Amino acid sequence: MPDREAFAVALDGAKQQVDAITSNIGHCLWSGVVDDDKAEMVAEHLSGPGLHSGFGVRTLAADMGAYNPMSYHNGSVWPHDTAIAIAGLARYGYMAQAQRIARGLLDAAGRFGGRLPELFCGFDRSEFADPVPYPTSCSPQAWSAAAPRLILRSLLRLRPDLPHGQLALNPAVPADMLPMRLENLPLAGGRLTIAVDEDGVQVDGLPEGVRLVRPEDIGGR
Repeated sequence: MPDREAFAVALDGAKQQVDAITSNIGHCLWSGVVDDDKAEMVAEHLSGPGLHSGFGVRTLAADMGAYNPMSYHNGSVWPHDTAIAIAGLARYGYMAQAQRIARGLLDAAGRFGGRLPELFCGFDRSEFADPVPYPTSCSPQAWSAAAPRLILRSLLRLRPDLPHGQLALNPAVPADMLPMRLENLPLAGGRLTIAVDEDGVQVDGLPEGVRLVRPEDIGGR
């Protein structure tokens, strides 16, 4: 949709574009299908005030006609959906946006006692200092529990490519989250320890036949 500088979420019954701005565009980045010349526009939408509530990415932008911050699919924030958007931003190199959105969702997790629910309301953080719970949201919820792990992988820019004997790692972790240490991380029959601080990254336990590379050395998305 050139006028909105965004991808259409669907075609309607008459094969016309549905012009809503939704979080689904983050999935496009995550899957790698966005051309490089369009990625910046997607990143701007995901991190802009329409979609980004301050605690996560809304399913529907706040300036859309059907927006309702208390709607299940038309304005709420789904943690797993936000984590996918963060992974997509990191995949295309938009780390500042990825870090900012990640920090917001992790802040939300802290306010939910460390356990992210299925979804929460999409009210802006400037309106409410804490994320507003969605009354019938499942908690615990499996894919929400997985969201922080995908965020961590995205910020570490950790990308295994075992068929080619490679592990890409190039951390872009916010300074206030350092130092960071991961232990007992399974990879190719071994167990890794990854330590990240302001001076760099150290990896111990890399399996034989697997070499450490930077993400850009693997190629593609």
